[in-house]
Amino acid sequence: MKTQDLKKIAERYTPQQLESCIREQLAKGANSCNVIDEENEVMAFLGKAEVVRELMDQGMTFSEALRELGRRIRAVYGADDT
Repeated sequence: MKTQDLKKIAERYTPQQLESCIREQLAKGANSCNVIDEENEVMAFLGKAEVVRELMDQGMTFSEALRELGRRIRAVYGADDT
């Protein structure tokens, strides 16, 4: 899914709504956020959108939140030297 799709979802739904969509996807195989793709892709996308929205709610712009998400993902995979 594209960055613009992530932006639309992150701006449209609250973190709580995104969490609800994640739970729905796990339980039913579909979600009320209308994100449709392969199961793993949907879960990853909704999880990223939730993190980005939480960061935006803390005052970051979408671009800043996206960069922070990337930094966190790299840190998990050990690719972040900071």
